[in-house]
Amino acid sequence: MASSGIDWQTDLRRRGYRLTPQRQLVLQAVDELEHATPEEVLTEVRRTAAGVNISTVYRTLDLLEELGLVSHAHLGHGAPTYHLASRDQHMHLVCRECGSVIETDVALAEPFVESLRRAHGFETDMKHFAIFGLCANCAAKDGTAKRDVSEHPQDPHDPEEKRA
Repeated sequence: MASSGIDWQTDLRRRGYRLTPQRQLVLQAVDELEHATPEEVLTEVRRTAAGVNISTVYRTLDLLEELGLVSHAHLGHGAPTYHLASRDQHMHLVCRECGSVIETDVALAEPFVESLRRAHGFETDMKHFAIFGLCANCAAKDGTAKRDVSEHPQDPHDPEEKRA
């Protein structure tokens, strides 16, 4: 059982798989890092098991995603980032200036999702969705801030709101 309280061993066995040491280490790394590239997962795994290689991490992440235990999102160029699929559905707001990642509820996008559904019959997969722009702090510094965030101020530099 990992720090999040998820019983991965039972979940994997129910699906016909074993919780191998590598799978457990990868799941624990994804859980602890919250949003991590395969390379970041590898670095975390190697703290415990120096012999694990990147291809093992990629294969394990692919299997775990196929089984619905992890999910990935593309938060920029390069490798996707992974997080536990059991976490709440969320979108990612990525600041192009400072690199902060803010998680926000997918319900905020529901009017957009409904517009796509009505106009095109298109069903979106918002868990892989990232919106790029400037966070409130960077927009203020840049002089491009266009909206009042006083009702729900979010500081992307606050560790409670930053997920990267």
